[in-house]
Amino acid sequence: MQLEPTPLLDAFRREVRDFIATHAPGIKFHTGVRAPAPRQLPAIRSWTAELYAAGYLGIDWPAEYGGRPDAHPLEPFVVAEEIARARTWPPIGAATLAAAALIDFGTRAQRDRFLPRIRSGEDIWCQLFSEPEAGSDLAALRTRARREGDGDEAVFVVDGQKVWTTNGQHAGMGYLLARTDPDAIRHRGITAFALDMRSPGVEVRPLREITGTTDFNEVFLDSVRIPASQVIGEVGGGWRVAMSSLSRERSGVAARGVELHMHLAELCELAARRGALNDPATRRELGALAARVEVNSAVLALMRSRTTHGTEQPADAPLGKILFSELNHDLTEFGTRVQGSDGLLTEDDPQAEAGGWWQDAFLYARAYTIAGGANEVLRTQIAERGLGMPREPR
Repeated sequence: MQLEPTPLLDAFRREVRDFIATHAPGIKFHTGVRAPAPRQLPAIRSWTAELYAAGYLGIDWPAEYGGRPDAHPLEPFVVAEEIARARTWPPIGAATLAAAALIDFGTRAQRDRFLPRIRSGEDIWCQLFSEPEAGSDLAALRTRARREGDGDEAVFVVDGQKVWTTNGQHAGMGYLLARTDPDAIRHRGITAFALDMRSPGVEVRPLREITGTTDFNEVFLDSVRIPASQVIGEVGGGWRVAMSSLSRERSGVAARGVELHMHLAELCELAARRGALNDPATRRELGALAARVEVNSAVLALMRSRTTHGTEQPADAPLGKILFSELNHDLTEFGTRVQGSDGLLTEDDPQAEAGGWWQDAFLYARAYTIAGGANEVLRTQIAERGLGMPREPR
């Protein structure tokens, strides 16, 4: 593993940190994917545009669309880390994911149309992958798209339902997967689309979570007509498009390591303030959590090293996601439990520690073990693809 800091990278980190301190749109109280309130959208759009304009986002894009091909490969990780460290808002929506799909598989006309609008913050994108009966098993999706017409007049008519769509209530564009060949087996016959979320037949219904927030949405598609010109990649080649774009979205893992270190430091302060450090069992539990935070950081560093050197392994992303989600759950559970009966207070109570953050984060933590693939499914992927164990019978 070779990730030695360099003077240039250190200078870049200081530059990014100063930029964030000057331009960021305030503190984001909650960590994670939390969707902003409508009143916050203008500031976050502007912040996203400023990050692109300064060259801190879209670093790996083609130069003609604002990228910097000569940049250090770790610069995107540095940006993600510093945004997390400042506790401010990351770029909103799934635009980074959609941009990767457009850059690798989109037509010239699609790139010319959509990439500048992503850079300007004009378009917020959402990811329309998961379905009620095809969450972790994405290849089982049932949303259908049937082709009508030929040539320039051709359209795909889409019917189906998506769920767990983060920022769907704010998005103007959707990165959609739908089945265009119902007779094809599993991964085949799926096509990727750029969907205008304002199209007739698109209905977004926010889902209220246990935390009281509405970050996720159901999206219903009722005879939605998408021009054939908005197919990303080849018809029937959507699985390849999706897997490629998902593999490109790696810088976010860097933010997770920073967040967990901050949570651990705050947890130690909370335990000391509550007098819990006098208990040997509590100290042992904190020590075990601290060790796991360091292991998580080491694994993330290994993943960054492999990314830099082009030696990624199939088990890397699933392993990193499992480590983070389960450790995040255990840290926030400890933070709630160490408060004793005060752990029952909510963020509406003025006596709640950190404004009720620990309780809220604990309730939300379970979602991370499901989002991006349930941990049980990811463990199977690690076994089959990473360790070469026999596959489960279908």
